[in-house]
Amino acid sequence: MKRVITYGTFDLFHIGHLNLLKRAKSLGDELIVGVSTDEFNAIKGKFSFIPYKDRVEIVKSIQYVDKVIPEKSWDQKIEDIKKYKIDILVMGDDWSGKFDFLKDFCDVIYLDRTKDVSSTELKNKLKYLIDIDISKVQESIEVLKKIVEEFK
Repeated sequence: MKRVITYGTFDLFHIGHLNLLKRAKSLGDELIVGVSTDEFNAIKGKFSFIPYKDRVEIVKSIQYVDKVIPEKSWDQKIEDIKKYKIDILVMGDDWSGKFDFLKDFCDVIYLDRTKDVSSTELKNKLKYLIDIDISKVQESIEVLKKIVEEFK
């Protein structure tokens, strides 16, 4: 049996996440996914919109995922690889080279990311929308209405 592991926050779950999990599963018989805890994300300087327990339930529900474990620290990967008898560690290519030190314990594969989608990009778009001053939008709509009326 060939075992594969990957790690991630999986916040604002999107098609890029699904593609990564599907492709990771295709490399072996069993896919284990380490989901970053809220506490670990805080250490990494990240904020999750979706709480850890909900992100775990979302990832567990994906048909390609056989087991979900908490990712609590950077240092646990060697322990996880040994504990779960991992053959392949899979990460997105945005991490390219950063986990090469694990090649002493298993194969390390960096998969291409899905183009034009990322949680960071989604969060930035949401932040932009949240920061919009609604009164300015309403003023703009009124100006546009007046322009339209003038052309009638």
